[in-house]
This record gives sequence, structure tokens and C-alpha cells, in this order.
Amino acid sequence: MYPDRVVSGMRPTGAMHLGHYHGALKNWIKMQSELPCLFFVADWHALTTHYDDPSIIERSTWDMLVDWLAAGVDPSQSTLFIQSRVPEHAELHLLLSMATPLGWLERVPTYKDQIENLSNKDLATYGFLGYPLLQAADVLIYRASQVPVGDDQVPHIEMMREIARRFNHLYGKEKGFEEKAQDAVKKLGSKRAKLYNELRTEYQQDGKEEALEQAKAMLDDAQSLSMGDRERLFGYLEGSRKLILVEPQARLTAASRLPGLDGRKMSKSYGNSIALREDKATVEKKIRTMPTDPARVRRTDAGDPARCPVWQFHQVYSDNATQEWVVKGCKSAGIGCIECKQPVIDAIIKEQEPMHERAQQYLDDPSLVRAIVADGNDAARKMALETMRDVREAMGLAYS
Repeated sequence: MYPDRVVSGMRPTGAMHLGHYHGALKNWIKMQSELPCLFFVADWHALTTHYDDPSIIERSTWDMLVDWLAAGVDPSQSTLFIQSRVPEHAELHLLLSMATPLGWLERVPTYKDQIENLSNKDLATYGFLGYPLLQAADVLIYRASQVPVGDDQVPHIEMMREIARRFNHLYGKEKGFEEKAQDAVKKLGSKRAKLYNELRTEYQQDGKEEALEQAKAMLDDAQSLSMGDRERLFGYLEGSRKLILVEPQARLTAASRLPGLDGRKMSKSYGNSIALREDKATVEKKIRTMPTDPARVRRTDAGDPARCPVWQFHQVYSDNATQEWVVKGCKSAGIGCIECKQPVIDAIIKEQEPMHERAQQYLDDPSLVRAIVADGNDAARKMALETMRDVREAMGLAYS
């Protein structure tokens, strides 16, 4: 019914590092050539944990956008924007909150996890409890079909789907809907109308999912239908209501295999990260001082790559021949740890060279980034306003 779209965002809480690149940005860069993508800076989300000191947010917002562009996110293929510049996100969040059961928010697994992990902050706020609902509004307002997430975020996508389903159930009922839907069926033409009715019966009576998918594909090809008739026919397939909000699908992203310098998850707060635009000398120093297998006290001691954080970097950056050289040399003490680290240093510096080149134009002229984002804000808001027009109408708020 609606075009396929991908939506994803990041909170501006500090500089991007290589963990972000391998865990998310590489996937964004791949997807932008496949489907229309909207990538946004989730500055309101940053306030859920930094409400008491928001000074970092503005600087981090622009730094992060430069990092995205440096990594290869292409504004000619993707829409880049800032969440707070599209106020309709907040309006939809408010309207969805009127009908979202409190228990849905309290059962989100990451809620309790973050309460425990951020015990030094007072997170007994509605903003923190309600952030999954704001997250839902961020996606539903663009009627996104896909959201790239890791395994830990799948419950959030499931909740988005439940919220969209509940909204459609509560507000998708239209006076005279069935009659209008049947009139819309006739507009398909006699052959397609007959097939539509047969497929609808097969799905509703026999539960045949393939019949539903075939009917949806047919409607996607029916170019002569108005948007209103299209919404009715999609809704009529599954029940007796219009589909106003789209239920997004989780697009699973493989977890980054790149750890921090100490073997833990890469994080700026742990002091174990390599920034996306780190200078060469710092990259070399950080890798050279990485801990290695504790069994290798002396150069002549044999080691085991499985116990060494540097080996995990080789698994990301080195080819098979280099990895074989590392395993053989480490276990036989044929190479020292500094020798082992050099291919990783060279690979990271090579990976970052085009990032530095792409970033430089935006560092030299920050107005270029602001122009890209201004265009993105306008494009995103246009899409958001289309959804909100339908939401307001469905809720009886479209006062003339």
C-alpha cells in the first residue's frame, strides 16, 4: 500500500567509533542503494538520559552527522535529518500515548536493563519510561516497512507493530466502510475484482497467508486507485478497517564482531574505542598498547590467539593468509606481539583514509552539512505531515 522505506536513528551522545561503523553504518551504506532510507539524529532520545546536562547534544549532533557522511552515507540516496526539527514526531508520540497500555512500556526488556546499568542517573521519569513509544512514533510516522536492528531491539519492533495494530483497530473504522470498500473493488475491473474477492475469502476463511500476499501484490500494481481506496482495500483484506499506520518489520543487523581495545564491547565510556576519524599516530599508539595473551610474558613465550583481543581485530580486518600467519606465529612464538599488531594498524589506517577525505570538505565548510540537513528536515517533515493528516482525520481532530 505504501512504498517500502527504511528508518533508523542514533542518539548523539559522543563521537562515532569503529564499533558504530561495523555494527550499523556499514549496513546503512548498503541499504541506501536498495531502498529509500531515512536516517535521523535522535536528539530527543538523548534527553531521556542527558536531560540534566544537554550541553553535549548540539555539538555531538553535528559531529555525528559529519561522521555519517565520512563513513559513506550518501545524502543523494538517503534523507538525513534531526528528530526535533520534525515536531510531528512529538505530536504522534502524544496521540499514541493516549491509547498505549502502561504495561506495554514496563515490559520492554531494555527498560530494566538500562535502569540497572545507568544506576548513577535518576531515570524515574516518564521520558525514560516512554522512550520506546517515542521510538515507535519515529518509525510509524514514516510508515516504514523495515527497521534495521540488532537482536536486543526486536522487542521494540514488536511493540511498534502492536501499537500500529491497536491504532488501526481503534481508529481505522470508517462510517460506511464496507460499502466504500466494495465500491473500490469494482474499480479494479471485473477480472481483478473477482480475483481480489477470491483471495480475500481464502485468507479470511482458510487463513492462507499466500492468498493475502498475492492480493497485496495485485493492489500494489493497481495504479488507477486513489490512496483512500487503496487503504480501504488493504484493510478490507484483513478485516473491516482502514490501515492508517504500517506495521514495520525488523531487519536484523549482524552484531559487530569488532570489540574494544580491551576485548570488551567498544565504548567511549570504557575508554577502549577508536574514533571513526582518529589520526594515524593515535591509531598506531592505541593498537600497539593493546593487551595481548597474558601467557606471552616474553617474546619467546608461545601464545594462543583465542585469548588475545588483537586476534578479534584480525578476524575483522585480515585476510585468510594473514590470519594463518598470526595463528602459526603466535602459537610457535615465531612472531612477537608488535609484529602481530602491524597488519591491524595498516588495515585500520587504510579503512579510515577515505573517511578523512570525505569529512574534510564538511570540516572546511560546515554550512554544507547544515544545508544537507535542512533539505532532509524538509523532506522528512513533508512525509510526516502526510501521515499526521490521516491520523488526525481518523481520530476526529481534523477540524476545518
